[in-house]
Amino acid sequence: MKTVKEITSELKVAQKYEEWMKEIEKDERAGVKKAWISWLNRYEKQKKIIEEHHHKIQFDASFRPFKGAYVAGVDEAGRGPLAGPVVTAAVILPEECNPLIGVNDSKQLSKHTRAEFALRIKEHAVAYSIHFQSVEAIDKYNIYEATKQSMKESILNLHTEPHYIIADAMEIPVNIPQSSIIKGDTKSLAIAAASILAKHARDEYMEQLHKEFPEYGFDKHAGYGTSQHLDALEKFGPTEHHRKSFEPIKTMILK
Repeated sequence: MKTVKEITSELKVAQKYEEWMKEIEKDERAGVKKAWISWLNRYEKQKKIIEEHHHKIQFDASFRPFKGAYVAGVDEAGRGPLAGPVVTAAVILPEECNPLIGVNDSKQLSKHTRAEFALRIKEHAVAYSIHFQSVEAIDKYNIYEATKQSMKESILNLHTEPHYIIADAMEIPVNIPQSSIIKGDTKSLAIAAASILAKHARDEYMEQLHKEFPEYGFDKHAGYGTSQHLDALEKFGPTEHHRKSFEPIKTMILK
C-alpha cells in the first residue's frame, strides 16, 4: 500500500481523473481523504476555468463574418486616474489558444498573473498593438474622446487588419464592422487579453513614473485618487503628468 505522502505527491501533479484514483476514493486514512478533497476542489476549479475559456472563444467566434476571419478585441486601462496616460490595446487571437486558459478581465487577476499572461498573449497573438494616450490629449479632448481616439490608433497599428472589432463598451471611429460589448472583458477572450495588455503596460509606465516622482506613490495607486495621492497633491501640488481637466487638480490650478 502506498503511503499518504506518496499519494499526496501523485495527486499534486495529476491533471485529470485516472483509473488509479478509484482506490484513493475508498482509502479511509485521514491524510488521504484530505489530499483527495484538496485534489477534487482543484480539479473542479480548473474544469470551470477551462469551460469559461471555451465560452469566451465561442463568444468571439460568433462575430466572425466568415470562417477564418480575424476578430480584434479592444480595451483600455486608466480612464479614471488623476495622473498618467490612458492606455488602450487591440488583440487578434488565433481560433484555438490553450496557453491562454485563465485569461480574464485584468481587474480580476493579480499583478503577477497579469504580467505572465501579458507575455503569453504577445507570444501567441496573431497581432497586438498598445497605444499610450497622453495627458495633454486627455485634457484637450476629454477622457472619453481621448480613449476613443487611442483605441482607433491601437486598431490602425495592428500589423494584421481585422475583419471585425469587438470593444469593451466603446464605439471606435474606424471603417471596420464592430460591436460595443457591455462588460466585454468578462465575455470575450480577445477583449480580456486586450485589457491585460493595456493594464500591464500602464502599470509599468506608472512604476517608472514613480522613480521620477516618488513622493506621489504612483507605484502603489497608479495615479488613482487614493487618500495617499490626494495628500501628496495637497503637499506638493500637481506634476506635468497630472490631468489638469480632472478635479481636484483643476481647482488647484485655478487657485
